[in-house]
Amino acid sequence: MSHHAHPYSIRSALRAVFRDPCSPRPSISQRRAFHEYFVTHLPSSSLSPDKQHANHHRLPRDESSPHSGPSRTPAQLAHQPAVSRDTTIVRIPIKSAKHHFGAGVSRGSRPYNEDTYQAGTIEMPAFAKRQPVSLTRTLPGQGGAGGGQSAKSESGDPQVFYFGVFDGHGGSECSDFLRDRLHGYIEEAALLFGMDSSLRNGSSADDASLEFEGGIMGEQDAEDLQKSLVSMWRETVGGYFKRFKPEHFPAVSNNSSAEQMNSSSIETVLAYAFLKADLDFTTAQASKHTNAERAQSSIDDPVLADRPLNDNDVLFQDDRPASQNLRAPRKGSSPDLAAPIGGAQRFKGGSTASVALISTPTPVPFWHPASPSTLIVAHAGDTRILLSRTSDGKALPLTTNHHPDAPVEANRLRRYAASFVTDSFGEERMGGLANTRAFGDIGSKRLGVSAEPQITRVDLAPAEYSFVVMVSDGVSGHLTDQEIVDVVKEARTPAQGAGDLAGFAVEVAEEADNATALVVRLGGWERRNEGGGGSLGTKRQRDYRRQEAMDPRARRQ
Repeated sequence: MSHHAHPYSIRSALRAVFRDPCSPRPSISQRRAFHEYFVTHLPSSSLSPDKQHANHHRLPRDESSPHSGPSRTPAQLAHQPAVSRDTTIVRIPIKSAKHHFGAGVSRGSRPYNEDTYQAGTIEMPAFAKRQPVSLTRTLPGQGGAGGGQSAKSESGDPQVFYFGVFDGHGGSECSDFLRDRLHGYIEEAALLFGMDSSLRNGSSADDASLEFEGGIMGEQDAEDLQKSLVSMWRETVGGYFKRFKPEHFPAVSNNSSAEQMNSSSIETVLAYAFLKADLDFTTAQASKHTNAERAQSSIDDPVLADRPLNDNDVLFQDDRPASQNLRAPRKGSSPDLAAPIGGAQRFKGGSTASVALISTPTPVPFWHPASPSTLIVAHAGDTRILLSRTSDGKALPLTTNHHPDAPVEANRLRRYAASFVTDSFGEERMGGLANTRAFGDIGSKRLGVSAEPQITRVDLAPAEYSFVVMVSDGVSGHLTDQEIVDVVKEARTPAQGAGDLAGFAVEVAEEADNATALVVRLGGWERRNEGGGGSLGTKRQRDYRRQEAMDPRARRQ
């Protein structure tokens, strides 16, 4: 088990916060580090196979003799000691498991890489679709010890895997913040809302002890949490947020369906986590003050030269630090020296984000060919998530780019943003930004740039899909969806596929942006080339683009 702070110990601290609103929120030192590994069972014999037969390999080499055939009688074999079936729980770093996960990163032609990513497990209840009893009893890996099954998480459910790609712009401060802290917001929101496990009904005593007991707040208070967050956005920023009604907040949304009326659903938890993280980042940046010398000369500070439109609407509350705003101080330093979000100076950049969470109804890992799973995607910006279908090899996009020319975004923002312009490439921009949903970007918040996520749920049947691809716009901006999945199909491992994908995107781009690609293996990985002719559909096109990129005269004007 982990030696980090248990999430349920954090729950008691959070409960105390809401009993006494004036009490400080738990500092970052009370929050666990991100689990960049998954926990699984392995037979004890695989860790030290020679301990069971200590005399097998102790003879000197000169005293050994060649094997001349069976030397044991059936009677001797019958008295051999039974093989131990004891298992040991081990941690496997997922970023090093190249057959299950891979990441490819390139800064392209940019001087700095502002993209970041994250991969591991988080502590939250399972949200997988519950399987029928007949299938659950016959699923491989359930009966025997080990069997390649993963260990349960601290909440009692199978582990929930977490993958995220964050594309920073204007600097890496916001993308670094999301990489290091967004998972904490999701875990905290799950505790606050008392998110119910989809696999347990609380009938047994053990299950009852692991339930959230109605959450920290209760159903009515969960609705108050949603209303309170919307109110903070309205008072802090104003503008677009004066009539802000998030889609997955049933307490304030007018068009919530029956399925969305559950305040403890995974969709509400993710929406709250994204919006709360964005509010904390925005408030932390707005509350920073430059020194008197820079205040006198706005030319030296580009932020002061281009003041945000919502500058007068921002509440400066230095006495109430934002959630997760403080880092743990260095050894021997004063707690007052803890660095705020985004550094000491105000930071006006931002970041897009795409997060994928995978949950299974059984301890069998989601990459097992016989294991079903549920995939939840939360997305804001133009980072992209794709599935590769096993049956026909087609790419299935799970996200849409949040650009001003998207019909949904245009209808949402035109009443507030009168400054829609078209740049020299024919792309629409709003206030100089290409993305209408992003974290940070405090200068455009009043116009409606928010981190409200687009949430998609997909129930994955066993071996229905081969892999998941998550890319930044440095990849998707130069390759089509089908080209992206076809490049991965030709690789032997997800790690090789991610590296090939990032390299190919940079190679064929005239002006290469930061490129990040994540590849996650699913149950149909071994059959990735069976459907639709494998990767041959776009091979001729990709070969031509690579040949053209290598010809120095092809791009000459």
